[in-house]
Amino acid sequence: MAKQRIFIAGHNGMVGSALVRQFQHNSDVDLVTRSRRELNLLDQEAVHQFFHQERINQVYLAAAKVGGIHANNTYPAEFIYENLMIEANIIHSAHLAGVQQLLFLGSSCIYPKLAEQPMSEEALLTGTLESTNEPYAIAKIAGIKLCESYNRQYGRDYRSVMPTNLYGPNDNFHPQNSHVIPAMMRRLHEAKQAGAAEVVVWGSGKPMREFLHVDDMAAASVHVMNLDTATYEANTQPMLTHINVGTGVDCTIRELAETIKKVIGFEGALVFDTSKPDGTPRKLMDVSRLKALGWKASISLEAGLQQTYDWFLQHQEQLRG
Repeated sequence: MAKQRIFIAGHNGMVGSALVRQFQHNSDVDLVTRSRRELNLLDQEAVHQFFHQERINQVYLAAAKVGGIHANNTYPAEFIYENLMIEANIIHSAHLAGVQQLLFLGSSCIYPKLAEQPMSEEALLTGTLESTNEPYAIAKIAGIKLCESYNRQYGRDYRSVMPTNLYGPNDNFHPQNSHVIPAMMRRLHEAKQAGAAEVVVWGSGKPMREFLHVDDMAAASVHVMNLDTATYEANTQPMLTHINVGTGVDCTIRELAETIKKVIGFEGALVFDTSKPDGTPRKLMDVSRLKALGWKASISLEAGLQQTYDWFLQHQEQLRG
């Protein structure tokens, strides 16, 4: 039997590299990857030629322009343009090349700013988005609707998964532009090295957030991609096909900081600066649809943070800057 040719778009990113790890020991799979230098996903003709030549069976669309609040606020035009172009080029070219199976990876920011907690798939398009990352969210919503539209018109099997906050190997540990876990991990590590007496954490520590290890995200993605069509369609609706991926459990920022402190072995104090903003009080995904489809997260927060810190220690030199 011929090997499945699987294209992972964005294989060098945190999620894409986790997907590569999922498949690396599978002898039935022929993994196809292209670096940005080898294939510019913003170039429609180049993407079309790639699909025409490579005879791909499945696509995991993990490529995206991503960043924190600062980046989203500073470059809104690039965030909406590049993400729309990447997903439109890949989904349309995959369709033209006869690719029947595709999985689009989105983001929990697709949901309204004031969505009821926990956020269910039905909350999509029911309210105003968070203004700081609205362009990115709009692009991700468009990706879901592209998949649904090709399914409705052409009978394709293009699915979408929306992860909660992800962390793990290959995360961005930049001192200014990273998300909460890598930022906190780096600061507490540097404080430990410097013998600092305390580390200041922004806000009260009371907001609650959900975190999912990227290897769990990759495992969930493969699970959803490989569900038989009848099972998938029985648990979704034609215009509401996306599936939330998370743990269904959240913790306070204070609890997160205490756990990272424990993992790193920082012996100083955590000081919460209540003059700094807290952000949304709570962001939790409703993962009942995913559980009904037979999958749940298996990596605990502490175990995942320990593994991520081990990876950080091994890659410190290249992360400097």
